[in-house]
Amino acid sequence: MPRKIAKKARKAVKYKVITIKVTARQKKSLMNYSKSRHTTPLKLIKKAILPLLQNYADLKVTSHPAAKVNQLELF
Repeated sequence: MPRKIAKKARKAVKYKVITIKVTARQKKSLMNYSKSRHTTPLKLIKKAILPLLQNYADLKVTSHPAAKVNQLELF
């Protein structure tokens, strides 16, 4: 009999909570738009920011120190 190969268990995905504030008018607009597209507001927001979430995960952020500038140069 051939041996069965055990499947490797997937690594659990860690989720983080992000909270944003919107005005009452923005919430109403979001709800109406999501109803018209037969989706949820959360899926709509995630789809809108998906390119930003995927493309910049491994980006190395560097800060450039400000150049030292004299206040007054007379000569």
